[in-house]
Amino acid sequence: MSSPDPQVRAARNHSARPSPDDRPRPATQRGDQSPALRGPVVAVTGAASGVGALLTERLAASDEIKQVIAIDERRGECAAAQWHILDVRDPAIADKLRGADVVVHLALDLDLETDPAARTAYNVRGTQTVLTAAAAAGVHRVVLCTSAMVYGALPDNELPLSEDAELRATAEATGVGDLLEIERLARRAPRAHPGLNVTVVRPSVLVGGTDTALTRYFESPRLLVVAGSRPAWQFCHVEDLCSALEYAVLEKVEGELAVGCDGWLEQEEVEELSGIRRMELPSAVALGAAARLHRIGLTPSPAGDLAYTMYPWVVSGSRLHDAGWRPRWTNEEVLAELLEEASGRHTVAGRRLGRKDATAAGAAGATVALLGAAAVVRRARKARRRI
Repeated sequence: MSSPDPQVRAARNHSARPSPDDRPRPATQRGDQSPALRGPVVAVTGAASGVGALLTERLAASDEIKQVIAIDERRGECAAAQWHILDVRDPAIADKLRGADVVVHLALDLDLETDPAARTAYNVRGTQTVLTAAAAAGVHRVVLCTSAMVYGALPDNELPLSEDAELRATAEATGVGDLLEIERLARRAPRAHPGLNVTVVRPSVLVGGTDTALTRYFESPRLLVVAGSRPAWQFCHVEDLCSALEYAVLEKVEGELAVGCDGWLEQEEVEELSGIRRMELPSAVALGAAARLHRIGLTPSPAGDLAYTMYPWVVSGSRLHDAGWRPRWTNEEVLAELLEEASGRHTVAGRRLGRKDATAAGAAGATVALLGAAAVVRRARKARRRI
């Protein structure tokens, strides 16, 4: 998903009239159309990049899809799609959706560096506009994509969580407040717009050309582990997300859907597979330092992001499995790809550094700031004990 795309795709001679059995039947007659001619017209927002670009290419190549309408603020590379260039918050999007059967809304900004207020304004207003425009245009199904993060990362979470589990996340992690509001919009939309079906897809840690606080976790020289926590890692490759979205587009499954690799990896397995050693800190120290570093602008990630590396939020994906969908990727394979993507990148405390900074400025980097904050807390505790 990413936020910030016009191109398109004989009478017979009376003297040689064929016999009734030889005449071609009308193309509209049942059984004579190709699958694509019988398939849906699908509009994809955020189609120029990220998951949107991958899904647009996938749907355009599918024999089960009649046509793809691609919408973004710039034109993407899929020549087979019909492109419309506009901001999804523009009410004129309703005209571009006329004739579409399904809309997949992927125009979301979850960039770590985006101003939070601007990000929320884009994500929430964009989703509101798309839902309203889809209903006005006669679209019968909208597919939204949020994240399994909306379930929250909590010490008492079941392993795995069912799709029907309560959404217990708070707005303290990057973009999660926006995703929770999108979930609320999804639940209200069918009541506000009778006849509009809304499907929500919630991927686990998304990998494959993505940049999030959770993927940056694996770019650090040490994996921060909070003492007493029990992390459980479940990944979702973007190819599997696109195939799950296609299932929703083709109405093979509906409702609230969780998607990810089967099973999960314990923290010890992640460390063994990655070869990256841990740095363990007490909870109060880690969370307090993370909050301070974010408050003074040293890190892009709020302290709430840390919870998703502390406690499990693994999902079962049972509804997709019941519909016959299976992930092509395993957690081990996705982790290997993530580590390959992270190779050569240097991130400390969520802040990505250049190679020169990572080597020459290590003493002044965010890792030292984190450890320094931890040291300050420890000294304060010792001082209190002496009193």
